[in-house]
Amino acid sequence: MSVQTITFGCRLNLVESEAMRAAAPQGDRPLVIVNTCAVTSEAMRQARQAIRRVAREQPEARIAVTGCGAQIQPATFAAMPEVSHVIGNAEKRRAITWAELDASPRVNVGAIRAGAFDAAHVVEGRTRAFVEIQNGCDHRCTFCIIPYGRGESRSATLPDILARVAALVDAGAKDIALTGVDLTSWGGDLAGGPKLGALVRAILREVPALNRLRLSSIDCIEADDDLLDAFAREERLMPHLHLSLQAGDDLILKRMKRRHSRADAIAFCGDVRERRPDIVFGADFIAGFPTETADMFARTLDLVEECGLTHLHVFPFSPREGTPAARMPRVPADVVRERARQLRDRGAAALQAHLQKQLGARLEVLSERGGFSRAKDFTLVKTPDVQAGELLEITAAGVDGGALTIA
Repeated sequence: MSVQTITFGCRLNLVESEAMRAAAPQGDRPLVIVNTCAVTSEAMRQARQAIRRVAREQPEARIAVTGCGAQIQPATFAAMPEVSHVIGNAEKRRAITWAELDASPRVNVGAIRAGAFDAAHVVEGRTRAFVEIQNGCDHRCTFCIIPYGRGESRSATLPDILARVAALVDAGAKDIALTGVDLTSWGGDLAGGPKLGALVRAILREVPALNRLRLSSIDCIEADDDLLDAFAREERLMPHLHLSLQAGDDLILKRMKRRHSRADAIAFCGDVRERRPDIVFGADFIAGFPTETADMFARTLDLVEECGLTHLHVFPFSPREGTPAARMPRVPADVVRERARQLRDRGAAALQAHLQKQLGARLEVLSERGGFSRAKDFTLVKTPDVQAGELLEITAAGVDGGALTIA
């Protein structure tokens, strides 16, 4: 019978879902693996909602719940009668967990520890691939519960990463993104302490057939000089960076226990843009963090323009039990929602301005399923009737929603 995955949260979860789907044997009953996210209470609510929906629509299926939500709050999912198994983040990475699922405990959640990195897989339904190079996080931002679900930072070795990238390229992947929980911490636990920039240069040097290399979300304050230089010199390193900024006010950043200041973020974007003028930035923001005043929020809004951001991921503050921020004085819920709306509107306006600037330009795009393609800077382009997996040159002729159109 079939094995299906439902994935919430980060790109790393996408990679892990593919590994689980490949490891789970075909059984007598369908198996649905729900890979949860614990970043916000809303993500947890959506996971529970999905579980109930699966149980209604596929009453014969077994439902196994895993991911950060299951690791941090196993009892929450164990209490749901629809759930067959609750599996921790360490256990989900072991093939034996899935091979012996029926014989394993209903709740199989242990401590997070370092372990072997599973091979990456091309994500089903996409033409891009993701390679996990790092897991866990050694930082303790006051709002974040993820280190408790992922454990300490640990890195895949350079030879293993090169082998996986080469295998994916041999399998037809044209666009590969390096992913992890705290990407810029890659190498800190390896001999010699190599940095992310050295890894990027090694991949591009050792896998010349790779068309496009990307990075997932990074911490601007930890970007090393070699990485910045790679953006200036390596055309196959795509001109798109997603930054974990979270706020634009220094006092809020301090209360978040972030390691960068407002000035650091602005200087970083300016430095990279000087080296790579076609760079496009995205960023994560939290709206309505505890103690945030109207003036503090205004500085976050202003940062969108000052950093030249294009793609925003906006999260209304969501208190997570066990984090310091959950004990801080709250901003009223209606104010949080309104600030999130304003940030999203500011991001939507920035995206529209970016799209308008592209009109008439010749762009190289990589086609995906569903009639869409991605430009080098990750701009979405509508390309109907184009087979997935094609690199092609197009002329941006119009704008439709959040995407470019072609003639």
